Amino acid sequence: MLNFRPIALVGGTVVCAVGFLLIIPMVTELIYRTGSWQSYFVPILLYLIVGGSLLITNKNVELKITIKQAFLITVLSWILLSILCAVPFIYTETELSVVDAFFESMSGITTTGATVLNNLDDLPKGILLWRALLQWLGGIGIIVIAFVILPFLRIGGMQLFHLEGDDPYDKFLPKISSVVVKIIIVYSSLTVILFLLYYLNSMTLFDAIAHSLTTISTGGFSTHNNSFAYFQNTAILNISIIFMILGSFPFLVLAQMNISNFSSLLRDHQIRLFLYILISAITLVFYFARPYVEGNYLEQLSIISFNTISIISGTGYVSNNFENWGNYASVLFLLLMFIGGCAGSTTGGLKIFRFQILFKYIHLHLKKMLQPHIVMTAQFNGKNVNDSTFESVVIFFFVYILTFAMSALFLSFSGLDFLTCISAAASSISNVGPGLGEIIGPDGNYSSLSNYSKLILIITMFLGRLEMLTIFVLILPSFWKN
Repeated sequence: MLNFRPIALVGGTVVCAVGFLLIIPMVTELIYRTGSWQSYFVPILLYLIVGGSLLITNKNVELKITIKQAFLITVLSWILLSILCAVPFIYTETELSVVDAFFESMSGITTTGATVLNNLDDLPKGILLWRALLQWLGGIGIIVIAFVILPFLRIGGMQLFHLEGDDPYDKFLPKISSVVVKIIIVYSSLTVILFLLYYLNSMTLFDAIAHSLTTISTGGFSTHNNSFAYFQNTAILNISIIFMILGSFPFLVLAQMNISNFSSLLRDHQIRLFLYILISAITLVFYFARPYVEGNYLEQLSIISFNTISIISGTGYVSNNFENWGNYASVLFLLLMFIGGCAGSTTGGLKIFRFQILFKYIHLHLKKMLQPHIVMTAQFNGKNVNDSTFESVVIFFFVYILTFAMSALFLSFSGLDFLTCISAAASSISNVGPGLGEIIGPDGNYSSLSNYSKLILIITMFLGRLEMLTIFVLILPSFWKN
């Protein structure tokens, strides 16, 4: 029988944390002297009372987490967080329906960046900052899960990044707690640096704060309907490019890096391949799209690079309607959605390392076809890859593609066109944000979709962010048995 008291303790912590965080948008509304601050007061009071009660009643519980509890806590915490964070969208001036509020909240927490809000420029500052905070918290949350929870649960080959035993990273940072602290410091420091750069390059104070939170988390929520096209500033695009790339790198590697060992960044197998793919994609798009992009050579390069890294990193910012660049750009961007960034980053998608492992597996399999009795091994970042890791990655690829296909199929039942179904499913499972087509493309959003379609996409975003198998294992009857 599962012991639910540790789960209740974690749940109480989550509820209290959201209660305290809601003070930030409430204070923001007070600073800007709007009446919207009152919408936050009741949720804050309620969350602190309920969360505090759970913490007090379970304060003596010894927090020893089993594998089953780890699965359950990870999934339930994410669902609880999404529900709690949806409440402000219902009671503030956005006046969203329950489904729309849940969609916006899930999109924020999963750093997807898909939105149902049409009037961003006119909304109160507090709710805009709340959206940005959700993505910032979702970004650091998924990094911690990637290095602490998923390797422990052996999800999709993430056991390669276990922080104990013979992990090469362990020689530098021996304890998980110190790793998490250092990652949080790096994540927060990059956010502050980015804020200063945005502010010094003509963003308003508020825009700089909000966009620094959603850039480093590769979330993509903006404070303006036109996203980065609103600023008409090449310097801002270039700054964002650098930090979206940093957000796509493994934060463990960034935490280990300093001036003396800067080259370690390029020694990481994932980072090298990610940069190769990114440079190749930018070069290809630049070659074909340049006639359709305004500005001089450097401005064109910035615009094309910005939109390309925005898609592959899953950030979802837009500075131009890339669908006007030709069909090849749309097809390429659709493929880039699936790739994503590095494991241990804030990005979505299949992740670079899984492609590396899969191709190693294919290479070994082809060799064994020629020499059936030969014994061969593969390595990743100097670490041997065993059969169970290959198996985990292959299963993950299959489940990922199957989930994408089923999501697109279910969306088609609502009468959406083929391109919208495919791109919405791809964008949601990869946590990108914008899709393709007139409805959800760079110039659109998800507000016009039916509640049925939004619920399908909420589930898809959730599955994509928690790497699906973490959730699907709860369906097994054996999970609930002793």
